[in-house]
Amino acid sequence: MHYSEDVTLLLTLIFCGLLCFLSFKLFWRNGKLPPGPTPLPVIGNILQLGGGNMTTSLLKLREKYGDVFTVYMGSRPIVVVTGYKAIKEVYVDQAEDFLARGDFFTLDAFYKNYGVVFTSDVDRWRELRRFSLTVMRDFGMGKKRLEDQIQEEAQCLVTELKKTKESYFDPRLMFNTVSSNVIHSIIFGNRHNYDDVEHLNMLNCMYECFFIVCSIWGQLTEMFPGIMPFIPGYHQKMTSNMEELMSYAREKVEKSRKTLDPNNPRDYVDVFLIKMEKVKSNTKNEFNLENLVNSTIQIFMAGVETTGSTLTYAVLLLMKYPEVLEKVHKEIEHVIGHERCPKVEDRKQMPFTEAVVHEIQRFIDLLPLGVPRKTTRDVEFRGYLLPKNTNVYPILSSVLKNPDYFLYPNEFNPQNFLDENGEFKRNDAFIPLSLGKRNCLGEALVRMEIFIFLTVIVQNFRLQSEVPREDLDITPNVSGFGNIPKLFKMSFIPL
Repeated sequence: MHYSEDVTLLLTLIFCGLLCFLSFKLFWRNGKLPPGPTPLPVIGNILQLGGGNMTTSLLKLREKYGDVFTVYMGSRPIVVVTGYKAIKEVYVDQAEDFLARGDFFTLDAFYKNYGVVFTSDVDRWRELRRFSLTVMRDFGMGKKRLEDQIQEEAQCLVTELKKTKESYFDPRLMFNTVSSNVIHSIIFGNRHNYDDVEHLNMLNCMYECFFIVCSIWGQLTEMFPGIMPFIPGYHQKMTSNMEELMSYAREKVEKSRKTLDPNNPRDYVDVFLIKMEKVKSNTKNEFNLENLVNSTIQIFMAGVETTGSTLTYAVLLLMKYPEVLEKVHKEIEHVIGHERCPKVEDRKQMPFTEAVVHEIQRFIDLLPLGVPRKTTRDVEFRGYLLPKNTNVYPILSSVLKNPDYFLYPNEFNPQNFLDENGEFKRNDAFIPLSLGKRNCLGEALVRMEIFIFLTVIVQNFRLQSEVPREDLDITPNVSGFGNIPKLFKMSFIPL
């Protein structure tokens, strides 16, 4: 290395160190952040957070620093909140103070603060969420006709699974397809055949994006957003995938625009387009093309990956624990039989199955880190002063795996949701998809889908693993923002 290069490197390190120091000092001067491990210049607390499983690393730090502490992802301070009581304060008791969406660099580069799910603009979020909830309810959310649609899709799933002729295959894509058809019909007005190449390609793009976000590549991007775009690696595929998804949404919107009948809206996109026309004279409204495209992709991705990943994990767990599967099957035979499709009302008479569905969601801990929040003003929180725009990570895993609320916190056991009489027992600490004002937009839909789809599978098929039960690995393939199951193959044998 030449002398000039040595000097350049030294000056660069000094500059980065000074920048980090000033960043730390600015936050400490303007606020009183909770204690935490001492960060290093430039890299922050990467030594404490590295290893690929950020949830485990953060929960280990909790043992030393308590329910609320600060870590640095690079030069960026993150206030970590753990435990049901502290998280409830963030989500519910002081909800207005923590209502902004936190920085999510892996996706923010593409969404650019538009859309109902990932915008940090609270006023934008309020308007788009109110609109989205109204539209989704108008198109059946929480109503009998949506349940009918889910039941019809469940029968399509049964038909497709029978076509596999008991061969071994990875069920992920099929489960993503069945969940996508329901939400796709609400957002875009139609469903797809299970062999539709364009649709399957889009689902694969979504899964790959979710995988990258959850992987070590996604975690590094959150720590070093300024340099990761220039470093080669698997995370670079985010760009092409997200561009393809955005292009798909724009094409769907344009097609809807050309065939729009203002007096007969067919779906979410149509209603949004009608709203855009009505308020176009108001230049400050949130009903524009960018919010429409981004909202459709965000709602669609969240709906598909939440239900699809849960179903994939569900069949894996049921094969791992055949005694649980057998009890579910007996309850289905007793309450439903084989002549009709399961319905939501059946849950009242199926306490064990209801407990299993809840336990699956609790155990897989799909979003262990929650979704980042940000303070909307200078906030007093548990004796600390958090400056406006401080990023906050409410760790849902610290609630779902908490022995104070669940008898068997670290094992898959439906008894976590059953009382001494074998009846289903609700638990306030069951928050797999967050809680409060900014919880999952389609949580009711997800619950309905998981129950009906999983029940109809067990009703119609024997689940057969390609490998011996003891070799099934139920630990996540990647664990970051989300937990994604390892790839496996299985067959569905008609009963």
